[in-house]
Amino acid sequence: MTIQRLEAGQLYLPAELEKLESKSTKELAPIDEIVGQERAQKAVEFAMSIKEKGYNIYAIGQNGLGKRTMILRYLNRHQHDANALFDWCYVANFEDIRTPRVLKLPCGVGSRFRQDIEKLMAKLLNAMPLAFDNELYYSRADKLKNQLAAKQEAELAQISRDAKEKGISLTITTQGDYQFVAMNGEELHTEESFDELSKKEQEAFGETIDALEVKLRTMVRQLTEWEEAYSEKIKKLNDEVTLDVITHFIKQLKKDYSSYPAIKTYLTELQQDIVENADIFLEQGDEQGEVANASLDKKLPRRYKINVLVSRKEDLFPIVVEENPNYHTLFGYIETATFKGTVFTDFSLIRPGSLHKANGGVLLMDAQKVLEQPYVWDGLKRALRARQLNLTSLEKEVTLTGTVSLDPEPIPLDVKIILFGDYRTYQLLQHYDPEFSELFRVTADFEDEMKRDADSELQYARFISSVVNDNGMLHCDRKAIARIIEHSSRLAGDQNKISLHSANIANLLRESNYVARQANSNMIRQSHVEEALANQELRVSRLKDSVMESFVNGTTLIHTHGEAVGQVNALSVLSTSEYMFGAPNRITATTCYGEGEVIDIERSVDLGGSIHSKGVMILSAYLSTVFGKTAKVPLNTTITFEQSYGGVDGDSASMAEFCAVVSAFSKQPNRQDIAITGSMNQFGEAQPIGGVNEKIEGFFDVCEIKGRTPEQGVIIPRSNMHNLMLRPDIVRAVEKGEFHIWAIDHVTEAIELFTGKPAGTPTDEGSYPIDTVFGIAQAKLNALRK
Repeated sequence: MTIQRLEAGQLYLPAELEKLESKSTKELAPIDEIVGQERAQKAVEFAMSIKEKGYNIYAIGQNGLGKRTMILRYLNRHQHDANALFDWCYVANFEDIRTPRVLKLPCGVGSRFRQDIEKLMAKLLNAMPLAFDNELYYSRADKLKNQLAAKQEAELAQISRDAKEKGISLTITTQGDYQFVAMNGEELHTEESFDELSKKEQEAFGETIDALEVKLRTMVRQLTEWEEAYSEKIKKLNDEVTLDVITHFIKQLKKDYSSYPAIKTYLTELQQDIVENADIFLEQGDEQGEVANASLDKKLPRRYKINVLVSRKEDLFPIVVEENPNYHTLFGYIETATFKGTVFTDFSLIRPGSLHKANGGVLLMDAQKVLEQPYVWDGLKRALRARQLNLTSLEKEVTLTGTVSLDPEPIPLDVKIILFGDYRTYQLLQHYDPEFSELFRVTADFEDEMKRDADSELQYARFISSVVNDNGMLHCDRKAIARIIEHSSRLAGDQNKISLHSANIANLLRESNYVARQANSNMIRQSHVEEALANQELRVSRLKDSVMESFVNGTTLIHTHGEAVGQVNALSVLSTSEYMFGAPNRITATTCYGEGEVIDIERSVDLGGSIHSKGVMILSAYLSTVFGKTAKVPLNTTITFEQSYGGVDGDSASMAEFCAVVSAFSKQPNRQDIAITGSMNQFGEAQPIGGVNEKIEGFFDVCEIKGRTPEQGVIIPRSNMHNLMLRPDIVRAVEKGEFHIWAIDHVTEAIELFTGKPAGTPTDEGSYPIDTVFGIAQAKLNALRK
């Protein structure tokens, strides 16, 4: 095995931009899509091309990947069927005012129809009173009235004559009732004069009056029938007058909208209803106005309004982004108004939600916001299952009262829902909601990173150009573009990858633009990007400064010079939500006579996580294969992270721990000017770990604090070489031979670097040469066994 000391050129991969011909973003065409998301884009294209129920989209990915941007850009280019888009209006159902009807109209027709109806109503409000307030109407009405009066008078006169012939007078009481009274000559009988009559005369008068009263009752019934006939004639007259007026005005409307069957039907019903309710235009004009004012509407009869719920001026594909998907904003609601102390509502107070506005198109929402709001998720599923929007049941579900007085006709729903969310939310929905997979059959899985090559660097440069152009920033020169791409590789933690967290790059560009403008530059240059990165780090590195201060003042004990037995400098990563940095940790191992047990102090005190414990068990297993093949190891070993007072997890210190244990066994000192990171398997092979750049930089910074020497360096697994995107000062130090990075394949190579002696290769019997580290340790263990 040969230990590889890395060259400066292996520590950082600069962006050569081989395929970028332009000198800046000024000549570079912006990209019209998000780079590296072909998989997600194909999923969106597939879902949008299928019209069947259930092909809605769940877009998975962390925040900042450009999920919304990519999907919106695709949708804006998406070819759609203009015939699938409509205006939606609510109108009165004259048969049952509680159940407003829906009018489904072509784009732009709804608003035009509403304006035409408003004009019609305004004309009728003026024309109807005039039609009933003129001589022609009065003469016709008076003629009917006079005919009735003449008939009534003739009948009364006849009865009055008949009565007079029989000595009876027909009189009217003060209450307005008819009464027959016997006559005494030309005078009416008084009670006294009537009493003076003989009994036979009195009876004769009584019989005569009874017969006349029967005749009178017959006449009253006749009069009532005539009055009813008169009322019908007056109504017919009124209907004729109303019909004449409305026919005159509505004729043109019917002609204009003759190609829309729904409107033709409505206009016929409207005409009939106005004829039957002409009083609305004659007597209640003022009250109608008051009611209209109460609900902030025009002073028009509410019964005949057109409530245009959704109006599309053009056949543009509806793309709605709902930032606050609560119940009302999503499904619409029915307003109420107060008039003279009474709360009322009607179809003209129905208001649309985002689903109404997106009908025929796409609605985009954040999954977590949808799930946070009560009733919204269930309501959304119900609407998607039924493929219709029903205001009534939804309103009642939210208000939990019986006060909703309307039951509007449902609106057919044809919409694609796109939910944005993380993988955790996706898993929870799949696990706990069996309907989720049926309604959201397409998953658009967004990548975190993409392969880095000449083509992708060009694509990324075009993405940078699009951010610059979209936000009106200064243009980036070639070196600035290269530095941003290199930083993106650093974010991805891989020389051969580029991070797709476009939000981070967009923020870096904004800050670089600010720095460039402050410097009165005409372009964003590499120095401006470097300064923006330094500013970003300064804002979030308080914890790092605090940790490094503990090395300065000696609070954290560490040596970066000399040698020590059973002691190794390991590397760890500390992180906040915004920032990650590395710092060395001292790992120590001590031994005592025992049964060969390896005691992990972190685990014993519940400070070690399960992955860390697994790493310790693996190194114990390898330790047993090295020293315990023929006899039990007679030493108990205790290992710990010194001055670690928080939780420890991960197996990236297992090689360091093994080196410390072997040093304790063999009493061979380990160099303290070297730090190591990397995990190992049961065969001692080095395995890759995360945060390798931060770990190397953390040890380099501590070496700066404690005093630099040309021998200092870091050991990493060879499989981590492609992750190296180190700071320029470390690359320069390696180039000058003032700092070293070794890449190893096996833990024995690390032992050789730490001790300056070979670890040793076993013979067939399992013994090691005495001049090797393992041989020295084996000899000491054998002496203990004896």
